[in-house]
Amino acid sequence: MVNDDNYAGGPPVHILSRLTGPFLAALGLVIFAGPLGAQTARPIVPGFWRTDKYLSKPVIPKATPVRFVTSADFPPFNYRDDSGNLTGFNIEIARAICSELQLTCEFRALRWDQLIGAVVRGRADAIVASLATTAGNRRKLSFSYRYYRTPARFVTRLENKLNGISPTILSGRKIATVKGTSHEAYLKTFFGQARIVSFETSAAAREATRTGKVDALFGDGISLMYWLSGTSSRNCCRFVGGPYTESAFFGEGVGIAVRKGNRRLIEILNYGLVAIRNRGTFEDIYLRYFPRKLY
Repeated sequence: MVNDDNYAGGPPVHILSRLTGPFLAALGLVIFAGPLGAQTARPIVPGFWRTDKYLSKPVIPKATPVRFVTSADFPPFNYRDDSGNLTGFNIEIARAICSELQLTCEFRALRWDQLIGAVVRGRADAIVASLATTAGNRRKLSFSYRYYRTPARFVTRLENKLNGISPTILSGRKIATVKGTSHEAYLKTFFGQARIVSFETSAAAREATRTGKVDALFGDGISLMYWLSGTSSRNCCRFVGGPYTESAFFGEGVGIAVRKGNRRLIEILNYGLVAIRNRGTFEDIYLRYFPRKLY
């Protein structure tokens, strides 16, 4: 177990980032530039985390395993393949870090509602399961660099002539969303003049959009990306308008979560994220899992 609440190493490493390639920009990924340990920074993309510190190599344990926990029911991020093995975008990112740094790593699937407790109680070291970096989660956990974020998006039918999105354009129109989600809350806050139609499930909201019972759908961009690219949408619909990434509603993105204050493991994970970015492994993994742009 890599764990040291009072770790007295150097200052936390920080992002030296530059987006390269349309696919990497698609998820709003925090990615990195420059050789490991470089003392000069390349341009920083506006909106991403930045300080003026530079990366230094942490002490990396070779024998003690890092115990990752995840869920197994959230494809394409974390799930079991046909052979019952854990896989998915998140898990492959963690495995790539372990391989790059020659770390011994273990992966175990738990129910979603058990993940935070497992790390807080010391039964696991890290969560790699698309756990959002929110204020509430930060009270219990520390997070690595963000390596992707999920925008919210609007979807309309192809014959719908909406060429943009604004509160005025959507005033009086039926907008589908899922009840009790941050997407519903966002619509109620900023698109209150629209006729918001809240469904119990995302499948019901998508079907209402496909069949023309509503004018548009607002929801999770990644889920909608897969729906648009899959057979169940019957090529009905398209993204319209830009992405929505307000952190107050949709979080700050996704990193790997560890027990609060475990700076030593955070430095190792951040160093690993930089390393797999520089080697090109990060982009290779991304391209295996995401079929179209989100931005």
